[in-house]
Amino acid sequence: MTKPNALSVAVEMATRQRDEARRVLQHAQGAQRAAQDQLQVLQGYAQETESRWGMRAQATVAPEVMFHHYHFMGRLDHAAGLQSGVVDDHAQRVALAQQQLRDAEVRLASLRKLLEKRQMEALQAQARRDQKMTDERAALRHRSSAHGH
Repeated sequence: MTKPNALSVAVEMATRQRDEARRVLQHAQGAQRAAQDQLQVLQGYAQETESRWGMRAQATVAPEVMFHHYHFMGRLDHAAGLQSGVVDDHAQRVALAQQQLRDAEVRLASLRKLLEKRQMEALQAQARRDQKMTDERAALRHRSSAHGH
């Protein structure tokens, strides 16, 4: 019975690995959501700033102010671009974590199926042994009763 026992340990380890893969995926998804939220904040701020600037465009604005505004908007666009890259990186991490979770789940399912098969085989072997013993006892009784008459 050492093989099913070792197999049970393998199933236990595969279960822990699957649970860890699920935890990693959840963490990666949380980080991706946070990065996406931050990108949306940057984009929203840029849109809000542009709309406020659009209201002022009617008024006379000094060239220095316009320069600073365009410079600021350029930096804001650059920050949003960088953050977009961060979101993409997190999306790749999520995809990798999803694949690792799928792999862990497949491994666990395979090990469970193998364990189930081995347990079924062990039960069948035990049932055959029990039947053989019952048959032998019946044969002994039959012989002893036949010799007894």
